[in-house]
Amino acid sequence: MQESMLIAATAAAGGSNIITGLILPFGAMAAIMYFLLIRPQQQQRKRHREMLDNLKKNDWVITSGGLIGRVTQIADDEVRLNLGDSEVRVVRAMIVDLRNKDGSARTPEKKTEEKKS
Repeated sequence: MQESMLIAATAAAGGSNIITGLILPFGAMAAIMYFLLIRPQQQQRKRHREMLDNLKKNDWVITSGGLIGRVTQIADDEVRLNLGDSEVRVVRAMIVDLRNKDGSARTPEKKTEEKKS
């Protein structure tokens, strides 16, 4: 009898703590959402922005509409592409990928930056 009262008393004392009962699970869910959804999207957006910043003349690119062409002119927010027989103007943000001259996917370049202390 005394053991059951002791167990009931410890359960009642532990269940009244709002931090462990409510806030901790929501904090854990927020951390999981950040590492599974938000952070990878931010990294992908950063890589896309770096690719657009490093875009130069004579690069082969693919647009979001599926056009494959060679960059002939670069403006602030616009790029002129040579598609063979014609040239088109494309908004810079619509470029989704860089390609090699033969049309194959370009391998990602690994940066070997050493931090100087």
